[in-house]
Amino acid sequence: MASTTSGDVLPTGGRIFTSIPDVFFIPEFVFGGLVWILVASTFVSPANPLGWVMFVSVFCFVVTTVWFFIFLCGANQSSVWPSLDVAYHFVAVVFYLSASVALAYITLVQDQLLVIVTTFENLKFYRLDIAAVVMSYVATLLYFLHAIFSAIRWKRS
Repeated sequence: MASTTSGDVLPTGGRIFTSIPDVFFIPEFVFGGLVWILVASTFVSPANPLGWVMFVSVFCFVVTTVWFFIFLCGANQSSVWPSLDVAYHFVAVVFYLSASVALAYITLVQDQLLVIVTTFENLKFYRLDIAAVVMSYVATLLYFLHAIFSAIRWKRS
């Protein structure tokens, strides 16, 4: 019976910049960080849903950073890492999708409030929220693609 060695399953070092699921690490940093920055720079009027968005963006940013350095240092050579990679990215997709929907809803509510009271400050926050919604959905898409390609890699191993 042929078996693959655990060293060939996941890339390490500089090879993570050329392997197909792991090349999504850098765009995940960029778009996740933009969500974090854009939501932090707006006025938090309904604090609970925007608190969830901040938690998701900070949590995924920190865990993706740790995940990236684990892959970069080569500490991912155990046979359990491919399944952990799929599990983490699936959880990140679910978190980001729920945060994106909540952020889009809050932005829609702010649009309706903007009709009632239009000031320059409200318009600025509304535009920042729109940008945060777009970046959040792009981050969701990137995590989804990473999860799909990680699942394909996991099934091949």
